[in-house]
Amino acid sequence: MATYGKILLIAMPAFLILVLAEKWYAWHKGYDNVRTNDMISSLLSGVTNVTKDVLGLSIVIISYGWMVNHWALMHIKETWLTYIIAFMVLDFAGYCVHRIQHEFNFFWNGHIIHHSSEEFNLACALRQSISSIANVFFVFLLPAALLGVPDTVIAIVAPLHLFAQFWYHTIHINKMGFLEKIIVTPSHHRVHHAINPEYIDKNFSQIFIFWDKMFGTFQAELPEKPPVYGITRPAQTWNPIKINFQHLWLLMKDAWRTKNWKDKFRLWLMPTGWRPPDVAAKYPIQKIKDIYCFKKYDTVLPFSLRVWIWIQLIVLLLFISYLFGNIAEIGAPSMFYYGFFVFAYVYALAELMDNNSYAWAWETLKLITGVFIIGFWGNWFGSDLVFNYIIIFYLVISFIVTYYFSRKFSINLSPQS
Repeated sequence: MATYGKILLIAMPAFLILVLAEKWYAWHKGYDNVRTNDMISSLLSGVTNVTKDVLGLSIVIISYGWMVNHWALMHIKETWLTYIIAFMVLDFAGYCVHRIQHEFNFFWNGHIIHHSSEEFNLACALRQSISSIANVFFVFLLPAALLGVPDTVIAIVAPLHLFAQFWYHTIHINKMGFLEKIIVTPSHHRVHHAINPEYIDKNFSQIFIFWDKMFGTFQAELPEKPPVYGITRPAQTWNPIKINFQHLWLLMKDAWRTKNWKDKFRLWLMPTGWRPPDVAAKYPIQKIKDIYCFKKYDTVLPFSLRVWIWIQLIVLLLFISYLFGNIAEIGAPSMFYYGFFVFAYVYALAELMDNNSYAWAWETLKLITGVFIIGFWGNWFGSDLVFNYIIIFYLVISFIVTYYFSRKFSINLSPQS
């Protein structure tokens, strides 16, 4: 966890710079597809995801290291060929997992956050799940384990494979010639994120596009069918924590409401979007009917509130940097209190962006958590006295300002096209 935290201290500023650079480029070209609220929502989602990962808030049923130690048919040394094998196995596993996440109701909940943005940009690449608690996809790494690929190799290749998927989340790179036949390009991934009927559930590959071509899920981007992004049942919120559990909540309600006992159990592994017939008839849900004529979600915020949201985002990133840089010293269980504070922070800020009149209540939770941490441990996770006073001062000011904005400018939602 400490090593991953150090890596993120380098990766986070790099990703942020690239996101802002794309926003500037889009603005310069006269087509700003990096709307500020949407971008900040994506950044907040990224914060929750990496916080969850750094804190180790997931259950590993069988670790890769255990599989290698117990099931390996041979053991190969660390050479350049070993890294290639590991990369290819990870890429094939990524295709399989990605396809399952799209095609089954239950697993879609763990991926829906990534598709929830109604724009397609580098920021939306940071929309990653916090709802996937148990890792049930270890089986797809079995080929590497049987070959005896060392777990140290997987540990190095896995983050590289993940970070290599960042760059193609953009509309500003056109088709790339012969590379379109080999790797996943922005054109391929635009198709994947689109809700056009022609494009849904296509292009699951992560690095090499030939997996889709081998298994019949490839679709080229068509000039006459410009991609429209988002999900067919729009999230209608900037809050990434809410989005992470929206589909799961729908499944739970459907399982409770249906009178058919068989449907109560089978709906979880039915194709994504399937609902029990009796529930679908009695409790219809709103879906986009005309993808070329729907209003994207947005909230109209006054300039002063937009400035305050940017200040809050910057302070949040400072808090996160402190956590990642000192995770080993903070240790357990203190780091879980820190994580709770981060999640309360994100929830309060996102509710303010949604113009929720009760955003101040979540800000109160953030204030209480911060004061409790300092009061219980005597400092902010090893910081000096001056820093403690600065944090308390910030928490109080943050509550006052958030209360003012949430009461003054609430109920001012206005979708924009």
